[in-house]
Amino acid sequence: MIDPIRHEQLEELQLVNLCSQILSNARNELYLNMHFLDVSLSSLGFAADTSVFCAGTDGYMIYYKPEALCKLYSRGRVYVNRMYLHMVLHCLFCHLDTKGKREEAYWNLACDIAMESIIDSFYKKCVHVSSSSFRRETYLRLKKNMEVLTAEGIYQTFVGRKLTQQQYDRLAAEFLVDDHKMWYENAPKNQVIPRQSKWKDHREKLQTEMEAMSQETSDSEEKNSLLEQVQIENRERYDYKHFLRKFAVLKEELSIDEDSFDYIYYAYGMEHYGNMPLIEPLESREVFRIQDFVIVIDTSMSCSGTLVRQFLEETYSVLSESESFFHKVNIYIIQCDDQIRSDALVTDQKQMEEYMRNFTIKGKGGTDFRPAFEYVNQMRAKGEFTKLKGLLYFTDGKGIYPVKPPSYDVAFIFIRENGGSLCQEASVPPWAIKLVLEGE
Repeated sequence: MIDPIRHEQLEELQLVNLCSQILSNARNELYLNMHFLDVSLSSLGFAADTSVFCAGTDGYMIYYKPEALCKLYSRGRVYVNRMYLHMVLHCLFCHLDTKGKREEAYWNLACDIAMESIIDSFYKKCVHVSSSSFRRETYLRLKKNMEVLTAEGIYQTFVGRKLTQQQYDRLAAEFLVDDHKMWYENAPKNQVIPRQSKWKDHREKLQTEMEAMSQETSDSEEKNSLLEQVQIENRERYDYKHFLRKFAVLKEELSIDEDSFDYIYYAYGMEHYGNMPLIEPLESREVFRIQDFVIVIDTSMSCSGTLVRQFLEETYSVLSESESFFHKVNIYIIQCDDQIRSDALVTDQKQMEEYMRNFTIKGKGGTDFRPAFEYVNQMRAKGEFTKLKGLLYFTDGKGIYPVKPPSYDVAFIFIRENGGSLCQEASVPPWAIKLVLEGE
């Protein structure tokens, strides 16, 4: 007589082996049709996990519920192929690590919609399923706000619209594919950093290979959606705090300079000469920080108040960090369209908070950059600045630039909304710095 427990264990083992074959076949079929994903497709192992609702990944393994996976396979192997590819794309676009401080439900949905839009753009038999009218309409509505359907752009759209529960449930029923619970589990840093590096490397190689293929083959159009998203994800990302340090100046500040202090001599003197140290720490040190600074806000009709506030909040978050700025600063915030509309002097954090509370846009005329530079030059002539190192100009880029470069550094700042294109992004003069900040 066969032991019932042993029999049940054998059946579970057979089911796990069957599921491993199903996933292996899905990987092989995807590879045969999408050679450019070869390394990415083979980067995930398989493990049974009854706690997931069907399947999910942590960037290392695909965890699947055997019964649910078999049920999905019974609908057709194309659905397993799509789910496998869907999870690989999540890893490639670092959705596991870019969730940040976002509403979990919206972020999960946005990521799934973005990845499904890529898969739906592939007219390969191994993954193609006719899209429902609701799915097509959803893509069209989202593309009115962004050129490329990125997870970040879709998420920002949802946050702005504040979906009703009925709207969310309808979208979730259509687009949610895999289990994202592993994304939110606190993995040790020694696991997260290697995972990020691995998939970043895969993504960069993927872009290189796809760009080469698009030049050599005529069937590149169906890969455009994936390539565009890869190019967006691979864009160089700037650390705004690091960027602002370009405008720092060297100045002596009252502070203990621990770097120049030698504890050996100090301890030796205290021990051998009757509590008399041979060396004492310096009471001042030279540091690079921002002292004089100008922020100009283009208040023309083409740049929205939301964007302007977003830029100021980002700048303020850096300003409030004491290691970036001196305790006393001279920061002029100027509003200008085709003429100077207002200016405010901020000398400390308290004044910046007050300015942010009462901030309103003034102007809404055309765009001419020259008045702002002329105004700053007049202030310099009056001795308003000690060491003006730089000027940030938030704008949409459409206006009249000065021909002659100023003696200080200038950066024109753009904010990319919803992961899409800039508000009519334009080129800047060769003497200026151009910086694009993501909405996130």
